[in-house]
Amino acid sequence: MVTAKVWVLKKHFEGFPKTSDFDLKKIELPNLKDGGKCKLLLESVFLSVDPYMRPYSRRDMKEGDIMIGTQVARIVESKNPAFTVGAFVVARSGWRTHFISDGKDLQLLPSSWPESLPKSLALGTVGMPGLTAYFGLLEVCKMKPGETVLVNAAAGAVGSVVGQLAKIGGCKVVGCAGSDDKVAYLKKIGFDEAFNYKTVTSLDEALRKASPDGYDCFFDNVGGEFASIAINQMKKYGRIAVCGAISQYNDSMPQKGPYVQVPMIFKELRMEGFIVTRWNDRREEGLKALLKWVLEGKVKCHEQVTEGFENMPMAFIGMLKGENLGKAIVKV
Repeated sequence: MVTAKVWVLKKHFEGFPKTSDFDLKKIELPNLKDGGKCKLLLESVFLSVDPYMRPYSRRDMKEGDIMIGTQVARIVESKNPAFTVGAFVVARSGWRTHFISDGKDLQLLPSSWPESLPKSLALGTVGMPGLTAYFGLLEVCKMKPGETVLVNAAAGAVGSVVGQLAKIGGCKVVGCAGSDDKVAYLKKIGFDEAFNYKTVTSLDEALRKASPDGYDCFFDNVGGEFASIAINQMKKYGRIAVCGAISQYNDSMPQKGPYVQVPMIFKELRMEGFIVTRWNDRREEGLKALLKWVLEGKVKCHEQVTEGFENMPMAFIGMLKGENLGKAIVKV
């Protein structure tokens, strides 16, 4: 019998999450059986911490539930012929060191995945964040060569891929981030213009300077004040992909505005919110393209790795504070 460690939501977050909102517990897992659902025993190798966990925990969880989340896991024991011991999968089993599965909710890493490539990238650039960038740009923004793309939170897991895919697509790319080190990283991976939104005297002026004639596409991960300023600098028939609103997730009181109707009418803009699962039927297409670009060196990856399952809450809180460069990962 295996004992799993799990992190549970002890108390719903009020404002910014605190380590005291979580509780570390142990659970005895049942032995595998030939029949029924207990067919696979897996151990988590890498776990993901992502911004969506903040609003989704309020919407989908009750206090005492195991925290939601995704991991790369190794199959330790198998009574399912479709999964061999030692194989690696992506699972959505929450913050656990070990778990039982029947295999239906598991996704094997692509067979073309080379040994030299970190398997943790299946939680980042060649995983959900990369797919979010891919489909958000292609299907929501519908970017075209020669256009100008703006992305905020640009040094994060999604934003950094957005910028690089836009460059592959022949666009000019402008990104903003919250530190000088992150801005330097954006320029290193090919952004045409990048600035630190925390140190500019005027966000409006910084956006105008970066692209005086405005923006065709805006990939918004932040919302709030940034979005209300940026929308006024969109070109006619511009497209806005609303991917996230991290500036608002930890607010105790809702922010006022922005009021988008006037610029949307006069510039005939299209603004669309999206969740990447809409394109689940095209997941393999996206992963194949992302893996190819990573192996060709056209998309560069950076991970912020925290060691130790016991540090999951700390890694999650740090990610929400913007302490990560690229994808925030916990290595068990």
